[in-house]
Amino acid sequence: MHVTAVLVAYNRRELLRESLEALAAQSRPVDRLVVVDNASDDGSADVAAELLEQWGTRARLIPLTENTGGAGGFAAGIAAAVAEDCIDWVWVMDDDTVPGPDALAGALDAHERYCATGQDDLAVMGSRVVWTDGEDHPMNTPKPKIRASNDERSRAAEVGCMEIRSISFVSAFLRAARVREQGLPIADYFLWNDDFEYSARLLRGARGLFVPGSVVTHKTAKRGSSDADPGPRFYYEVRNKLWVFRLSKALYGWEKLLYVAATARRWVRTLRASSDRAQLRDCLRRGWRDGWLRSPRTTREVLRDTGVPVDVMIEVERLSKSAR
Repeated sequence: MHVTAVLVAYNRRELLRESLEALAAQSRPVDRLVVVDNASDDGSADVAAELLEQWGTRARLIPLTENTGGAGGFAAGIAAAVAEDCIDWVWVMDDDTVPGPDALAGALDAHERYCATGQDDLAVMGSRVVWTDGEDHPMNTPKPKIRASNDERSRAAEVGCMEIRSISFVSAFLRAARVREQGLPIADYFLWNDDFEYSARLLRGARGLFVPGSVVTHKTAKRGSSDADPGPRFYYEVRNKLWVFRLSKALYGWEKLLYVAATARRWVRTLRASSDRAQLRDCLRRGWRDGWLRSPRTTREVLRDTGVPVDVMIEVERLSKSAR
């Protein structure tokens, strides 16, 4: 198995340094590395360039001229990764994700043991994500797949894992062949729900595993869930969730009904707990309007003229045409 790690950075140079050092220290070495800098103004690109020297030709830095958000950064990085036909897995993470020394080895070991129990039909794997205190991070808690068959559950349990339906981009392993079939993340999501939509799209009709033996630390400022007083980012939660429900083929119809109900409850809890309800109500109003009246631009439109290299844009175009 050949693995390319894709790391998206934005204005967290010291965390970026820690993350890159952890990637370089993996017990099972990473085969390739792509770092996408989202037009940082704190010298993150310089830190990346310095640390990537030790990787030689195995690493690539893509410094963007505009901040395309996590969604755009991952779309560009994943396109660069799967352009190499030899790559089997794309390992994605943000610059505040610090992989444990056996994070990659643990995931590949789980994949190997899973294959020994039957068909090699994995499309996505996700690491166990902890906070700095070593406890599971509530922002990245994996959820079991609803209506998973007994075979799916038993196969996952046999290798010490759990069947999943979606995963965050905080240490997700994406099967390169599946990416080539389904295309890229939707860059116009900018942030929030881009990983939910994309991983669910890759996993529709395929299988995914939560792998406790692959551990990373998500160094957020606080140990809390993403809906804990999100501030102005709540706009993207509302708009993008409506885009998922209206336009995405990631979920089956019955799944959308369940997620709509769960989302409504979550929004109510978020509004009740907020210290600035007026701001969240404004985000809800604008997100609701844009979620219904607009549709996301194509990823190639979003990434055009943002500093994405020509060869990567060619791959973005190719994946846009091949996506089902």
